[in-house]
Amino acid sequence: MKQYSIIIVLVLSGVMSFAQNTTTITEDFKPSALNQPGQEYPKVNSQGYARFQIAAPEAKSVVVSLGLGGAKGGTVLTKDQDGYWKGTTEGAMDEGFHYYHVTIDGGVFNDPGALNFYGSTRWESGIEIPAHDLDFFALKNVPHGNVQQILFPSKSTNTSRRAFVYTPPSYHKDKDKKYPVLYLQHGWGEDETAWSNQGRVNLIMDNLIAEGKIKPFIIVMTYGMTNEVKYGGLASFKIEPFQTVLIDELIPYIDSNFRTISNQANRAMAGLSMGGMETHSITLNKPDVFSHYALLSGGTYKPEEIKDKSKVKLIFISCGSRERPESVKSAVKTLKEAGFNAFSYVSENTAHEFLTWRRSFKELAPLLFQ
Repeated sequence: MKQYSIIIVLVLSGVMSFAQNTTTITEDFKPSALNQPGQEYPKVNSQGYARFQIAAPEAKSVVVSLGLGGAKGGTVLTKDQDGYWKGTTEGAMDEGFHYYHVTIDGGVFNDPGALNFYGSTRWESGIEIPAHDLDFFALKNVPHGNVQQILFPSKSTNTSRRAFVYTPPSYHKDKDKKYPVLYLQHGWGEDETAWSNQGRVNLIMDNLIAEGKIKPFIIVMTYGMTNEVKYGGLASFKIEPFQTVLIDELIPYIDSNFRTISNQANRAMAGLSMGGMETHSITLNKPDVFSHYALLSGGTYKPEEIKDKSKVKLIFISCGSRERPESVKSAVKTLKEAGFNAFSYVSENTAHEFLTWRRSFKELAPLLFQ
């Protein structure tokens, strides 16, 4: 349980950081890429500032809380004569995706101008601060794979459970071709929609495949919890029930219903944050199931934890530069010295956030199934 307490600290810190407001704000604001259709606000500018406008003519107070669960406090909005509350962040925000919500007279609401994303155990508004390297996850005119929802039977939980499956652009063209599979897990407070919605993993895959940088593979994303726990109560989470769902129910379903190369050598598991902790536990518990391991802001491996080195083809460990990069680099150095095929990656100027994990996945994907 000690490892899970680490995740709570990471989630509550480093979600985003504000630069000191010592520069003049450039008035080149444009609607966020994650706005509802036709909505002008929220807006972002070239410096990374965000501007909000909320219609609440009878309200006494409106505050925008940015970061997972609003952990970083808020931007206080000011009411104008037309009943609109307006305000701009005090400093430039980190590049990439951020959750946020609006507190109106003590009540918590989503911004009606923005799209919603499941995070911090609820649907939150989302805003995208354009990243300087956004090209790798941008929507381009390239062949696109499919992300489809599936429902698979789960006897252990006495229900049907949901997963999303990414199949590469070539999947429906060559009916005889089979593919390796990556089982990719989300973080605490998120669900199986996170990697495709917030992480844009399907677009990253499409772009890498179009550039000839990776061997195409299938990605499976499912909800990583089988027991309901409240925020701050992650210590009560048990890996065994989810392990049963993944190993005994989901994997057999995927192998029966998709054209997979259904062996250990062509099966990988990866996860961000809590999903990294799940990956760590399950790969060690079930060495005959997965051969490629990846922890994205989700801890590290030690050589002595791995019983049979011959079963492990790849270990990938990453984090943001504002997390614990030295521990990641040190762990991989130790793994390499012990003879493992191990790689580290540190995302510059990011913390425990989706730009870290988007970049991490871009570095991980070309290493898988080679």
